[in-house]
Amino acid sequence: MYRKMFLGMAGLALMGALFVPKVRADEWNKRTTVTVDQPIQVPGKVLPAGSYVFAQQFSNDPTLVSIFNADETNLITTIQGIPGYRTEPADKTILQFEEGPAGQPETLKAWFYPGYNSGVEFVYPTQK
Repeated sequence: MYRKMFLGMAGLALMGALFVPKVRADEWNKRTTVTVDQPIQVPGKVLPAGSYVFAQQFSNDPTLVSIFNADETNLITTIQGIPGYRTEPADKTILQFEEGPAGQPETLKAWFYPGYNSGVEFVYPTQK
């Protein structure tokens, strides 16, 4: 009797595990693939035109952003930003740029993940 009850419970647990909705891995770290057709400036680096993956690697610090190459085999840089906010969440990824000095690439100012009104603003050293 106990064996049948145990097998029944194990079967129910297995069925429950199969029908639980899948959580997207990129929700917790806000992984975003970005493709740019011209070089862009991020704090400390200039990224050539191409595809990159932005991710918040550490949930205890949502302003720490890691940038990887497109297949995530190479960490290019990790940037400490500050919290940024929008009045309404966007339905797609938003990258805010600022025009750089003449002859310099555009500067990435902020990154907002779809569905969120909070994001990361990137801080640059002031030039004297």
